[in-house]
Amino acid sequence: MLKIRAKRQKIRLMILVVSLLLFPVVLNYLSPYVIIMAASEGVVNGSMLLFGVLFVGALVFGRGWCAWVCPAAGIGEICAAVQPKPVGKKARWSKWIIWVIWLMIIGAFVISAGGYKRVEPLFLTEEIVSVTMPQQYIIYYFVLTTIVVLSLTVGRRGFCHTTCWMAPFMIIGRKISNWLRLPGLRLHVNAQQCTDCEVCTRNCPMSLDVHGMVKAENMEHVDCILCGQCADGCSKDVIYYTFAQPQKIGEEVPRK
Repeated sequence: MLKIRAKRQKIRLMILVVSLLLFPVVLNYLSPYVIIMAASEGVVNGSMLLFGVLFVGALVFGRGWCAWVCPAAGIGEICAAVQPKPVGKKARWSKWIIWVIWLMIIGAFVISAGGYKRVEPLFLTEEIVSVTMPQQYIIYYFVLTTIVVLSLTVGRRGFCHTTCWMAPFMIIGRKISNWLRLPGLRLHVNAQQCTDCEVCTRNCPMSLDVHGMVKAENMEHVDCILCGQCADGCSKDVIYYTFAQPQKIGEEVPRK
C-alpha cells in the first residue's frame, strides 16, 4: 500500500512537470486577459469554455485540477520546497475580490458588445500555441514571476490562495455538489484510527488543518485540492480516496 501511495504522488508530480513545460502552449486558454478581449468583441473564447468545463467538472472531481493538472501547481510545488510557510486565512479572500472585479469587467464588455455573438475557441490563439512572438514571452514571464513571487512571499501555494481566477469556479461547483449530495471523488476518513501525529496537516500544500478536519470527520474544505498528500502520508490509513457522497459524521465508506 505504501508503495502504491508513493507511486501515486510521483505520477502526480510528473503530470505537473509536463503541464508546466506545456505552459507556453496553453497560456491563452487559461488567460483572464484573453477572455476580456474576447468579451469586448462578443466572442466566447477558449478560456471561457475551459472555465465552464472546470465548473462542471468540479461537481464530480472538486478542485482536482489544481493538484493534478494546473501548470501553476507545478511552480507552486517547486517553490514550496523553498518556502514551506503556511498561508494565513485572511490572505485567501483576496482571490474572491479579484474574481468579482474580473467578472464585472467581462460583463461590462459583453454588454458594450451587444452580447455574445459567436464561439471562437482559438480567439487570439490561431496558431494553437499561445506563446509564439517576443511580446508574448513578456506576458508569459510576467505570469511566471507573479506565481513565483507570491509563492515565496505569501507561503505555500501563495498564488492559488490569493490570486487564482480559476479557483472560484471550482469552489462554487464543489459547493453545489455538496449541497445536492452528489457522488464524486472525495477524501473520507476513519477518525477512530487517528493517532494525532498531525503528519497530514504538515503535508498539506494548501495549509489546511487536516488533523482538525479528520477529528471533525469532515474532509470538505473550499481549499482542498484533492492532491492526496494527506492520505498518502498517513501510516494508519486514516484518510482515503473514495467516489461517494459527502461523508456523514460516524459514517465509514468502503474504499473504491
